[in-house]
Amino acid sequence: MTIFQAILIAIIEGLTEFLPISSTAHMRFANPLLGVEASPFVNMFEVVIQFAAILSVVVIFYKKFFDFKRTSFYLKLIIAVIPALIVGSILKNYIDEALDNLVFIACVMIGGGILLLFIDKLFKRNNIDEEKEISLYRAFVIGCFQCFSILLPGLSRSAATIVGGMQQKLTRTLAAEFSFFLAVPTMFAASVKSFWDVYKDHPDTMVSSNISVLAIGAVVSFIVALVAVKSFIGYLQKHGFKVFGIYRIILGVVILALALKGML
Repeated sequence: MTIFQAILIAIIEGLTEFLPISSTAHMRFANPLLGVEASPFVNMFEVVIQFAAILSVVVIFYKKFFDFKRTSFYLKLIIAVIPALIVGSILKNYIDEALDNLVFIACVMIGGGILLLFIDKLFKRNNIDEEKEISLYRAFVIGCFQCFSILLPGLSRSAATIVGGMQQKLTRTLAAEFSFFLAVPTMFAASVKSFWDVYKDHPDTMVSSNISVLAIGAVVSFIVALVAVKSFIGYLQKHGFKVFGIYRIILGVVILALALKGML
Protein backbone atom coordinates (compact mmCIF):
# COMPACT_ATOMS: atom_id res chain seq x y z
CA MET A 1 0.00 0.00 0.00
CA THR A 2 1.37 3.37 -1.01
CA ILE A 3 0.99 6.58 0.97
CA PHE A 4 -1.33 7.95 -1.72
CA GLN A 5 -3.59 4.89 -1.49
CA ALA A 6 -3.54 5.10 2.31
CA ILE A 7 -4.62 8.75 2.25
CA LEU A 8 -7.51 8.07 -0.13
CA ILE A 9 -8.77 5.13 1.92
CA ALA A 10 -8.38 7.14 5.13
CA ILE A 11 -10.47 9.95 3.65
CA ILE A 12 -13.17 7.44 2.70
CA GLU A 13 -13.07 6.00 6.21
CA GLY A 14 -13.24 9.38 7.92
CA LEU A 15 -16.20 10.47 5.81
CA THR A 16 -18.20 7.27 6.25
CA GLU A 17 -17.40 5.96 9.74
CA PHE A 18 -20.22 7.77 11.51
CA LEU A 19 -22.74 7.60 8.70
CA PRO A 20 -25.09 4.60 8.54
CA ILE A 21 -23.62 3.53 5.20
CA SER A 22 -20.84 1.17 6.36
CA SER A 23 -17.28 2.45 6.23
CA THR A 24 -16.05 -1.14 6.02
CA ALA A 25 -18.06 -1.74 2.86
CA HIS A 26 -16.71 1.47 1.31
CA MET A 27 -13.12 0.50 2.04
CA ARG A 28 -13.66 -3.01 0.71
CA PHE A 29 -15.20 -1.59 -2.46
CA ALA A 30 -12.46 1.03 -2.84
CA ASN A 31 -9.49 -1.30 -2.39
CA PRO A 32 -9.73 -3.12 -5.75
CA LEU A 33 -10.55 0.13 -7.55
CA LEU A 34 -7.39 1.71 -6.11
CA GLY A 35 -5.28 -1.35 -6.79
CA VAL A 36 -4.86 -2.27 -3.13
CA GLU A 37 -4.41 -6.02 -2.74
CA ALA A 38 -5.70 -7.88 0.30
CA SER A 39 -3.04 -8.64 2.93
CA PRO A 40 -2.76 -8.94 6.72
CA PHE A 41 -1.37 -5.41 6.84
CA VAL A 42 -4.25 -3.95 4.79
CA ASN A 43 -6.76 -5.68 7.06
CA MET A 44 -5.06 -4.22 10.12
CA PHE A 45 -4.80 -0.80 8.44
CA GLU A 46 -8.57 -0.70 7.92
CA VAL A 47 -9.30 -1.51 11.55
CA VAL A 48 -6.75 0.92 13.00
CA ILE A 49 -7.86 3.89 10.88
CA GLN A 50 -11.43 3.14 11.94
CA PHE A 51 -10.35 3.52 15.54
CA ALA A 52 -8.47 6.71 14.64
CA ALA A 53 -11.66 8.13 13.12
CA ILE A 54 -13.62 7.17 16.20
CA LEU A 55 -11.16 9.00 18.45
CA SER A 56 -12.62 12.20 17.01
CA VAL A 57 -15.67 11.46 19.16
CA VAL A 58 -13.51 11.58 22.28
CA VAL A 59 -12.32 15.04 21.25
CA ILE A 60 -15.79 16.37 20.40
CA PHE A 61 -17.45 14.92 23.51
CA TYR A 62 -14.41 15.20 25.79
CA LYS A 63 -16.45 16.57 28.70
CA LYS A 64 -18.45 13.35 28.85
CA PHE A 65 -15.53 11.01 28.28
CA PHE A 66 -13.38 12.58 30.95
CA ASP A 67 -15.99 13.27 33.60
CA PHE A 68 -14.88 10.49 35.94
CA LYS A 69 -17.63 11.27 38.41
CA ARG A 70 -20.18 9.83 35.96
CA THR A 71 -19.34 6.20 36.55
CA SER A 72 -22.70 5.09 35.16
CA PHE A 73 -21.66 6.36 31.71
CA TYR A 74 -18.60 4.12 31.65
CA LEU A 75 -20.58 1.19 33.04
CA LYS A 76 -23.12 1.51 30.23
CA LEU A 77 -20.37 1.41 27.62
CA ILE A 78 -18.76 -1.63 29.24
CA ILE A 79 -22.06 -3.51 29.35
CA ALA A 80 -22.94 -2.49 25.79
CA VAL A 81 -19.62 -3.61 24.31
CA ILE A 82 -19.66 -7.10 25.87
CA PRO A 83 -21.96 -8.75 23.25
CA ALA A 84 -19.75 -7.57 20.37
CA LEU A 85 -16.58 -8.81 22.07
CA ILE A 86 -18.10 -12.25 22.57
CA VAL A 87 -19.55 -12.57 19.07
CA GLY A 88 -16.41 -11.18 17.45
CA SER A 89 -14.12 -13.65 19.21
CA ILE A 90 -16.34 -16.68 18.61
CA LEU A 91 -17.07 -16.00 14.93
CA LYS A 92 -13.73 -14.59 13.78
CA ASN A 93 -13.30 -17.08 10.91
CA TYR A 94 -16.82 -16.46 9.62
CA ILE A 95 -16.30 -12.69 9.82
CA ASP A 96 -13.03 -12.87 7.87
CA GLU A 97 -14.70 -14.88 5.11
CA ALA A 98 -17.72 -12.58 4.94
CA LEU A 99 -15.47 -9.51 4.67
CA ASP A 100 -13.90 -10.99 1.53
CA ASN A 101 -17.28 -11.58 -0.16
CA LEU A 102 -18.19 -8.40 -2.05
CA VAL A 103 -21.44 -9.90 -3.34
CA PHE A 104 -22.58 -10.60 0.21
CA ILE A 105 -21.53 -7.12 1.39
CA ALA A 106 -23.36 -5.48 -1.52
CA CYS A 107 -26.55 -7.40 -0.73
CA VAL A 108 -26.33 -6.36 2.92
CA MET A 109 -25.83 -2.75 1.79
CA ILE A 110 -29.06 -2.94 -0.22
CA GLY A 111 -31.01 -4.61 2.60
CA GLY A 112 -29.78 -2.06 5.13
CA GLY A 113 -30.73 0.73 2.75
CA ILE A 114 -34.29 -0.53 2.50
CA LEU A 115 -34.49 -0.57 6.30
CA LEU A 116 -33.31 3.04 6.54
CA LEU A 117 -36.03 4.16 4.15
CA PHE A 118 -38.61 3.35 6.81
CA ILE A 119 -36.72 3.79 10.08
CA ASP A 120 -38.01 7.32 10.77
CA LYS A 121 -41.63 6.16 10.35
CA LEU A 122 -41.12 3.10 12.54
CA PHE A 123 -39.95 5.11 15.55
CA LYS A 124 -41.96 8.33 15.73
CA ARG A 125 -42.65 8.60 19.45
CA ASN A 126 -39.18 8.23 20.94
CA ASN A 127 -38.74 10.51 23.95
CA ILE A 128 -35.45 9.57 25.64
CA ASP A 129 -33.17 12.48 24.76
CA GLU A 130 -30.52 12.46 27.52
CA GLU A 131 -27.78 9.90 28.09
CA LYS A 132 -28.53 9.67 31.82
CA GLU A 133 -31.96 8.26 30.94
CA ILE A 134 -30.43 5.24 29.20
CA SER A 135 -30.69 2.33 31.60
CA LEU A 136 -28.15 -0.48 31.83
CA TYR A 137 -30.68 -2.79 30.19
CA ARG A 138 -31.19 -0.44 27.27
CA ALA A 139 -27.42 -0.12 26.87
CA PHE A 140 -27.10 -3.91 26.75
CA VAL A 141 -29.84 -4.22 24.12
CA ILE A 142 -28.15 -1.58 21.96
CA GLY A 143 -24.93 -3.55 22.33
CA CYS A 144 -26.73 -6.66 21.09
CA PHE A 145 -27.87 -4.73 18.02
CA GLN A 146 -24.23 -3.89 17.36
CA CYS A 147 -23.63 -7.61 16.84
CA PHE A 148 -25.72 -7.51 13.67
CA SER A 149 -23.02 -5.36 12.06
CA ILE A 150 -20.46 -8.04 12.94
CA LEU A 151 -22.57 -10.86 11.55
CA LEU A 152 -23.53 -8.85 8.45
CA PRO A 153 -20.52 -6.91 7.10
CA GLY A 154 -21.84 -3.98 5.11
CA LEU A 155 -24.74 -3.36 7.48
CA SER A 156 -22.79 -0.60 9.29
CA ARG A 157 -21.96 -0.60 12.97
CA SER A 158 -23.36 2.92 13.17
CA ALA A 159 -26.63 1.94 11.49
CA ALA A 160 -27.08 -1.14 13.69
CA THR A 161 -26.53 0.70 16.97
CA ILE A 162 -28.60 3.72 15.93
CA VAL A 163 -31.51 1.43 15.02
CA GLY A 164 -30.98 -0.36 18.34
CA GLY A 165 -31.08 2.93 20.18
CA MET A 166 -34.23 4.07 18.45
CA GLN A 167 -35.83 0.69 19.15
CA GLN A 168 -35.10 1.43 22.82
CA LYS A 169 -36.97 4.77 22.57
CA LEU A 170 -33.94 7.03 22.17
CA THR A 171 -34.37 10.04 19.91
CA ARG A 172 -32.42 9.72 16.68
CA THR A 173 -29.91 12.35 17.83
CA LEU A 174 -29.23 10.60 21.14
CA ALA A 175 -29.18 7.20 19.40
CA ALA A 176 -26.49 8.52 17.06
CA GLU A 177 -24.46 10.00 19.92
CA PHE A 178 -24.60 6.79 21.97
CA SER A 179 -23.58 4.89 18.85
CA PHE A 180 -20.53 7.13 18.65
CA PHE A 181 -19.72 6.58 22.34
CA LEU A 182 -20.04 2.81 21.99
CA ALA A 183 -17.70 2.81 18.99
CA VAL A 184 -14.76 3.89 21.16
CA PRO A 185 -14.36 0.74 23.31
CA THR A 186 -15.53 -1.49 20.46
CA MET A 187 -12.97 -0.31 17.94
CA PHE A 188 -10.25 0.03 20.57
CA ALA A 189 -10.60 -3.67 21.33
CA ALA A 190 -10.73 -4.54 17.61
CA SER A 191 -7.63 -2.43 16.86
CA VAL A 192 -5.57 -3.93 19.66
CA LYS A 193 -6.51 -7.47 18.63
CA SER A 194 -5.85 -6.81 14.94
CA PHE A 195 -2.49 -5.20 15.66
CA TRP A 196 -1.48 -8.05 17.95
CA ASP A 197 -2.56 -10.74 15.46
CA VAL A 198 -0.50 -9.17 12.68
CA TYR A 199 2.50 -8.67 14.98
CA LYS A 200 2.28 -12.29 16.15
CA ASP A 201 1.52 -14.04 12.85
CA HIS A 202 3.11 -11.68 10.30
CA PRO A 203 5.91 -9.79 12.07
CA ASP A 204 7.58 -9.17 8.70
CA THR A 205 4.85 -6.64 7.86
CA MET A 206 5.75 -4.42 10.82
CA VAL A 207 8.48 -2.57 8.97
CA SER A 208 9.07 1.17 9.22
CA SER A 209 7.51 1.91 5.82
CA ASN A 210 4.26 0.19 6.78
CA ILE A 211 4.21 1.87 10.17
CA SER A 212 4.58 5.24 8.43
CA VAL A 213 1.69 4.44 6.09
CA LEU A 214 -0.41 3.37 9.07
CA ALA A 215 0.39 6.57 10.98
CA ILE A 216 -0.44 8.82 8.03
CA GLY A 217 -3.70 6.99 7.40
CA ALA A 218 -4.68 7.28 11.05
CA VAL A 219 -4.03 11.04 11.17
CA VAL A 220 -5.97 11.70 7.96
CA SER A 221 -8.88 9.55 9.07
CA PHE A 222 -9.04 11.34 12.43
CA ILE A 223 -9.05 14.83 10.90
CA VAL A 224 -11.69 14.03 8.28
CA ALA A 225 -13.89 12.34 10.87
CA LEU A 226 -13.82 15.44 13.08
CA VAL A 227 -15.66 17.33 10.36
CA ALA A 228 -17.91 14.45 9.32
CA VAL A 229 -19.33 13.66 12.75
CA LYS A 230 -20.37 17.27 13.41
CA SER A 231 -22.00 17.51 10.00
CA PHE A 232 -23.85 14.23 10.49
CA ILE A 233 -25.36 15.26 13.82
CA GLY A 234 -26.51 18.56 12.36
CA TYR A 235 -28.05 16.87 9.33
CA LEU A 236 -29.75 14.21 11.45
CA GLN A 237 -31.46 16.78 13.65
CA LYS A 238 -33.07 18.45 10.64
CA HIS A 239 -33.67 15.51 8.35
CA GLY A 240 -33.73 11.74 8.72
CA PHE A 241 -32.22 8.54 7.41
CA LYS A 242 -34.02 8.28 4.07
CA VAL A 243 -31.25 9.83 1.99
CA PHE A 244 -28.75 7.35 3.46
CA GLY A 245 -31.08 4.49 2.58
CA ILE A 246 -31.33 5.65 -1.04
CA TYR A 247 -27.55 6.05 -1.25
CA ARG A 248 -26.96 2.56 0.17
CA ILE A 249 -29.36 0.95 -2.30
CA ILE A 250 -27.81 2.70 -5.32
CA LEU A 251 -24.23 1.93 -4.29
CA GLY A 252 -25.13 -1.64 -3.34
CA VAL A 253 -26.73 -2.30 -6.72
CA VAL A 254 -23.74 -0.83 -8.58
CA ILE A 255 -21.21 -2.85 -6.59
CA LEU A 256 -23.30 -6.01 -6.88
CA ALA A 257 -23.41 -5.65 -10.65
CA LEU A 258 -19.67 -5.04 -10.88
CA ALA A 259 -18.87 -7.94 -8.56
CA LEU A 260 -21.10 -10.38 -10.45
CA LYS A 261 -19.43 -9.35 -13.73
CA GLY A 262 -16.03 -10.00 -12.17
CA MET A 263 -14.97 -6.37 -12.41
CA LEU A 264 -14.14 -6.18 -8.70
